[in-house]
Amino acid sequence: MRGTIEVSGPGLAPEPVSVPLYVSLNLDIDTPHDALSVPISRPSANNSQQISTNLPIDQSLDYYRSHSPYEAFNDLKSTSLTESERWHVVAYLWRSNTTTEALENGQELYTQNCAACHGENGAGDGVFADDLKQAGEASMQTMVGSEDMMMQAPIDFTNPTRILGASPALLQGKILRGGMGTGMPMWGSIFTEEQIWDLIAYIYSFQFEYQN
Repeated sequence: MRGTIEVSGPGLAPEPVSVPLYVSLNLDIDTPHDALSVPISRPSANNSQQISTNLPIDQSLDYYRSHSPYEAFNDLKSTSLTESERWHVVAYLWRSNTTTEALENGQELYTQNCAACHGENGAGDGVFADDLKQAGEASMQTMVGSEDMMMQAPIDFTNPTRILGASPALLQGKILRGGMGTGMPMWGSIFTEEQIWDLIAYIYSFQFEYQN
C-alpha cells in the first residue's frame, strides 16, 4: 500500500531567502573601489544640515546603501557648493540614514568582534594584526606568485581613499562573505542583516564626524 504523507501546521513554511544587496547590484567585491578624491579634513554631518535640503541628490535609504560616499560627492558637483561643503553634505546624508541606536549597536559589535584585528580606532592595528601579517609573509615563502597573500593585514577603516570609495552594499558583501585569503571570517552566518547594516554605519564613523 502506498500513500502520501502531508505535513501541515504553523511555522513549517520555509522562510524566504533575501538576496544580499551586493549580489543584486552585481558588485565585484574583490575589485578595488578607491575614491578618486578625498576630503582635506574630516567631514562633519553637523556642518551641512541646513544646506542639505533641496539638493539634486537622492537622500533615500536605497541610494545610501547602493552608492559610495565618493559617488554621492561626485553627484553634487553640479551644485554651487565647495568641495568641502559637498563632503559635509555627504556626511550628513550618511548620518541621516542611520540612528543613534544603530550606531551604538554597531560600535558594540565592532568592539566585540572586529577591534582585535582592525583596531579600536579602525586603523588596522589590532592586537592580532601583526600575527595576520606574519602569516601572509610566511605564505609568500611557500606559494610562488601568490602576491594576494600579502593582503593579510586587516583593512584600515581610517583610510579615506579605501572607505569613501566603498558603498554600504560593497561592505555588506565583504562582511557577509569574509575576506578571501585574509583570515576574516564569514560573518554572514553569525550576524543578522540588521546587525550588519548597523556595523557598516559605525564603520563610516571613522571617516565622518557624527557627534552633535
